[in-house]
Amino acid sequence: MEYLYEKVAYLKGLADGLELKGSSKEGKLLLSVIDILEDYADAIVEISQEQDDLSEYVEALDEDLMDVEDELFEEDDYDDYDDYDDDEDDVEFAEVECPYCGDELYVDEDLLEEEEVEVACPKCNRTITVIEDIELDHCHDDCCGHHNHEDEE
Repeated sequence: MEYLYEKVAYLKGLADGLELKGSSKEGKLLLSVIDILEDYADAIVEISQEQDDLSEYVEALDEDLMDVEDELFEEDDYDDYDDYDDDEDDVEFAEVECPYCGDELYVDEDLLEEEEVEVACPKCNRTITVIEDIELDHCHDDCCGHHNHEDEE
């Protein structure tokens, strides 16, 4: 940005060579324009320096962010998770029909061990009371015998 200062200095030299004085209207105008050009040159140099500083700061932030992303999203070794108990996957569900909208919903069989269970229908959001002796369609290999199998024949 030194060239801006050089050009302003050249204009000041021309003004001195022409012996422009602030006494004439034209002299005042040209000297004021040269002063404003010098102010613009100062502002441009300052903005350029601030932009360079910000650019360095953004690059540093980008590098830090890349480090964080690498840490967060690195490939996990999923073999470490094999120690978890697979019994949690053996949850059995009973199928219940909503008496209001007819939608079928699934209820954890463990909840049905209680005499009376209230569940919300996901379709109509109404509360359904499931009573223990209700006929449920939830057969599996280890059938609990809480319902009849006449419909299945």
